Amino acid sequence: MPFATILDDELIEAHTRAGFWVDRTITDHLDEVAAATPDKTAFVDSRRSVTYAQLKHEVDRCALGLLELGVRPGDVVSFQLPNWIEWIVVHYAASRIGAISNPLIPIYREREVGFMVGLARSKVIVVPESFRGFGHAAMAERLRPQWPDLDHVLVVGSTWDSFAATPWEERRDPAELAALRPDPNDVTLLIFTSGTTGEPKGVMHTHNTAIAANNPLPERLGITADSVFHMASTLAHLTGFLYGARLPVQNGATCVLQDTWDARRFVELVAEHGITYTSAATPFLHDLLSAPNLAGHDLSSLRRFCCMGAPIPRALVREARRKLPGMVVLGGWGQTEDALVTLGIPGDPDEKVIDTDGYPWPGMRIRVVDADGTELPPDTEGRLQVTGPFLFVGYAERLEMTRASFDGEWFDTGDLATIDADGYLRIAGRTKDVIIRGGENIPVAYVENVLYEHPDVDEVAVVAVPDPRLQERACACLVLKPGAPGLDLEKLRAFLAEKGVAKQYWPERVEVLDQLPRTASGKIQKFQLRARVGGRR
Repeated sequence: MPFATILDDELIEAHTRAGFWVDRTITDHLDEVAAATPDKTAFVDSRRSVTYAQLKHEVDRCALGLLELGVRPGDVVSFQLPNWIEWIVVHYAASRIGAISNPLIPIYREREVGFMVGLARSKVIVVPESFRGFGHAAMAERLRPQWPDLDHVLVVGSTWDSFAATPWEERRDPAELAALRPDPNDVTLLIFTSGTTGEPKGVMHTHNTAIAANNPLPERLGITADSVFHMASTLAHLTGFLYGARLPVQNGATCVLQDTWDARRFVELVAEHGITYTSAATPFLHDLLSAPNLAGHDLSSLRRFCCMGAPIPRALVREARRKLPGMVVLGGWGQTEDALVTLGIPGDPDEKVIDTDGYPWPGMRIRVVDADGTELPPDTEGRLQVTGPFLFVGYAERLEMTRASFDGEWFDTGDLATIDADGYLRIAGRTKDVIIRGGENIPVAYVENVLYEHPDVDEVAVVAVPDPRLQERACACLVLKPGAPGLDLEKLRAFLAEKGVAKQYWPERVEVLDQLPRTASGKIQKFQLRARVGGRR
């Protein structure tokens, strides 16, 4: 049964008439580029590279194979793969036949993966045998009894290899693929974002919303078919998905994938491949500028470094200008629900680069409102709302939650912000209880709910503490039950590992307190906790 969405004919007509939804799919772009430049390198990863002709062949063969496995339009295909070419192949193959891609971040573990694949009712999941010392295939088999809808587990390094090598075109008519081209207003992506209500939310995008989100970038950033992209953020995050897996193909360009971030290796890749553009969280820029081999390599090709998800410190901008004078650093803001809403403009003065989160994309509108929903004047802080053609079409199986997130056409982002007289956005804080660690969200309510399961914990509040590199880290403030033994960071992490919580969600500090500060009504005063623990080390 298809997922319910908030998409309607009026919205389709409006964005189509305005020229933002162009009724294209990502495989339309792949077919055109493969026909025009078949021998051009499409993707390079740590293990191999493919030309556009080779990529199209692998995608079509995989699409036929998925059909043979029983996958049909509207079914969900999950894949928890590193930044490998297999990730690209699975996603494009699912798109080819109208199936829904459900990419899963590789560091997710039992708790997250079990919930996400179960909610998605996935028919197939593709995983590596292991990655960075963790057995993904073994985890999938442990979880399989929880997934009654799952028909197949394909393992890269084992069963996937024979599946991908099987000449499915000899068993099925390749003409099936053209006949299955999806309606561009169908859901093509189910991607989970950190939840603030105790569970992750499955954000749904259509072919039109995903294509539209990338279409303005070439004009603003000078992207052409000669650009060479780089992506080290996981492709299962919307940043990696849009600007690593899709933007290169939409422009007929080459993309270099990094499956494990290492600044020294990135420096080598820039020099080797002539990388011109990368998108990443701000700590990646910090690491690049601190790389010990930076001065020994030619990085003159690198023209754009787009920092997503966290402010850019003034000192970092100045250091980048000094060490890499040909590179422009730009800040941007967006969410899984609304893609990239704002981004700096090359040539912006320093105060715009450093003190704002950029200027809206064509078609995307932003406003700040007060508690009653009244729009506020420039430079006045309020709740940030956005609307436009990049917006998602709903949370999977959470239609009422979706509707509650909108005020008419305006999506309530959960962020506090100001908009200056020139239209530039500045994120001031968050109304939602989320910690942003190096551009990645830590869902506080979710982590707290798990910690409450610890037999020695009476009360818990997870708060952000400042960090010079990552901007924020998570600190667990605990009140223990009477008579409970001490609970240190090592023991807490062992408990979270046992519960199957992804490592990036684990608190990095623990403070055991006699009591938590509360309001007269009993609500925990997290601002007091942040002030109390923020200066401790």
